[in-house]
Amino acid sequence: MPLLSVVLPVYKVQGYLRQCLDSLLAQAFTDFEVVAVDDCSPDNSGAILAEYAERDPRVRVVSLETNAGLGGARNAGLDQAIGDYVWFVDGDDWLAQGALTAVAGRLADTDPDVLVVGFDRVFWDGRVAVAGAGALLATAPRTFTVIEWPQVLNVLHVAWNKIVRRDLLVKLGFRFEAGWYEDVSYTFPILAAAERISALGRTCVHYRQRRTGAITRTVGDRHFEIFKHWEHALALVEEYAERPEALRPLLFQRMMWHYVVVLRNPERIPPASRRSFFDRIVADFHRYRPAQGYRPPPGPMGLRLRFVERGSFRSFRALNRAVDVVKAVNRRRRVPLLKARGVAKRVRQAAYRGYYRLHLRLPVDDRLALYAAYWYRGVTCNPAAISRKAAELAPDVRNVWVVGRARARSVPPGTDYVIAGSLPYYRALARARWLVNNVNWPNWVVKRAGATHLMTHHGTPLKMMGLDQVDHPAAAKDPDFHAQMRRADRWDFSISANAHTTVAWERAYPCRYETLEVGYPRNDRLASASPAETAAVRAKLGIAPSERVVLYAPTHREWLPLGQQVLDVEAFADRLGPDSVLLVRAHYFYVAPDEDAQSRRGRVVDVSAYPVVEDLYLAADVMITDYSSAMFDFAVLDRPLVIFAPDWEAYRELRGTYFDLMEQPPGAVATTFAELVGVFADGAYATGEAAGRRARFRERFCYLDDGRAAERVVRRVLLAEPAP
Repeated sequence: MPLLSVVLPVYKVQGYLRQCLDSLLAQAFTDFEVVAVDDCSPDNSGAILAEYAERDPRVRVVSLETNAGLGGARNAGLDQAIGDYVWFVDGDDWLAQGALTAVAGRLADTDPDVLVVGFDRVFWDGRVAVAGAGALLATAPRTFTVIEWPQVLNVLHVAWNKIVRRDLLVKLGFRFEAGWYEDVSYTFPILAAAERISALGRTCVHYRQRRTGAITRTVGDRHFEIFKHWEHALALVEEYAERPEALRPLLFQRMMWHYVVVLRNPERIPPASRRSFFDRIVADFHRYRPAQGYRPPPGPMGLRLRFVERGSFRSFRALNRAVDVVKAVNRRRRVPLLKARGVAKRVRQAAYRGYYRLHLRLPVDDRLALYAAYWYRGVTCNPAAISRKAAELAPDVRNVWVVGRARARSVPPGTDYVIAGSLPYYRALARARWLVNNVNWPNWVVKRAGATHLMTHHGTPLKMMGLDQVDHPAAAKDPDFHAQMRRADRWDFSISANAHTTVAWERAYPCRYETLEVGYPRNDRLASASPAETAAVRAKLGIAPSERVVLYAPTHREWLPLGQQVLDVEAFADRLGPDSVLLVRAHYFYVAPDEDAQSRRGRVVDVSAYPVVEDLYLAADVMITDYSSAMFDFAVLDRPLVIFAPDWEAYRELRGTYFDLMEQPPGAVATTFAELVGVFADGAYATGEAAGRRARFRERFCYLDDGRAAERVVRRVLLAEPAP
């Protein structure tokens, strides 16, 4: 008997059904069945279901002889379900990656009757809106009843965001009613009957906002069916709830809100039917208004309900028109306001640039070195290692960092810095003798005579960079290659980690800089780290000495939505076993400025915002990556490396690469989730064969990382000593 039965009603969703089924069957969690109900769909949906059922035994198809509607199809699926829990998923929506793993974990942890999950809205034009339900659910108690946490009633009242214990549905003899708005008479009675409710704030369902075909965008009198469903819902709550009197005011408020939302939507109620719909609201207001506990809500909604109470359709309609007029006026005002703000911003920038040009006329400050990394994201990477060594070898030089305002609080104590965009920032840019960065300075920065620009870069290149991206334009974030070369023309020095990198940079950036093939300064710490330092870092991260630490550090994929990853980390962590900790380090593109440095969820620790990546390398016993330059850095430690490359062919085709990673990997390779689990289950990541691959990789890429790269850079650039 599976843990979960996914009941999938199918009717006229042939364009979306494959995505829905793929999102289910590709989940790492597998203890579930799909009961797909073909509700006499007139399109190719039935053939698609047959195709999936033939190749995957988890899919069972129930074919109805006559169209039963959404409620009837769900009932048919429920009758065939055998899982401990039932999840009614719509055929035009799809599940987020890792949703089933997260759901199964929450069910095991809380043993609820009902689990309510988060979702987002995906619009037909590609826009994605994260619903507020996820944030609300994240604040819920571990388990609760509706009376203990009534906020759950404000979460969208649909079947597909709730996983319900099947025994509860059987005990209640629950059946979906026919007609539109059938989710109303499901959601509220089930929540009222549940003795234990739990919540999962993460996005589990992608709720498709269809351009056509949705009842929420269909004008007609079938929207009057909302009244019978609320009537049925309230009757069931009276039957199911232990204390129905405590729920009446809450449900009445929600019901009235729902009625008003439907009436105000021009895509639902025909103009000729609005007065009749209003009269039905008036009747239900007086029929169901609680004798105690009801208070009109504040604002326009409260006014609307006062007009409903009085049966004044004219006043109700006039208020709605007034509100709509105010919104329209505010929208019109917002445009010139935004334009005014834009003008003010441009005026301020012009004034600051004038300040910058004024300081360009002043002498270069021969004691000032200005540092930055990752577009002002903090004190990190190669520039940080160089600034530390400069403080030791060139104490007369004043080292100043540029950081964004949101990153200022993360600056290490005692570090001198300026805020990007401030007057001190423009002054330092104009006067600094040395400008050190791992990315380019802004286009408008002037390369002064007497100033030295040092480009440190921020990774050994596997993927193609600079002019090499001309043949791979889909991956070029900046397709203006002329501008790229103008920025590179400002470089006096370019750091290279090895001969491979030197060749790549010369192809990618054919400019007049001097190459410093010295190794990467940020790896000095790794090359000289002691066991005591490793132990201290693990203790700092809260990791026990006996725990195996696996670091997962994937790279960015331009063809995936921002934040979407290729590995279900929760499922993988479960497969690693109880003595392992999985550190997850997302690409810096995905890290918000105010994100916590680390957060733990079971055996998974999100360290995406942890400021010092070298700490994570030292803490790890083994690292998993895909195409990230992190592999070249971690290899310095001579610890096991695993390449997880499920989309290598796509990456190589879109990004272009300087060598074939599959032919020259730094260790074991996995291309599927099952293979990755197997690499750790049978110890393939730590075999002699894997060590031999790593040795060959280190010989090619890490031979200069001896702990003295930063020293070589400082002596050549700041102290003007001959090249090593």
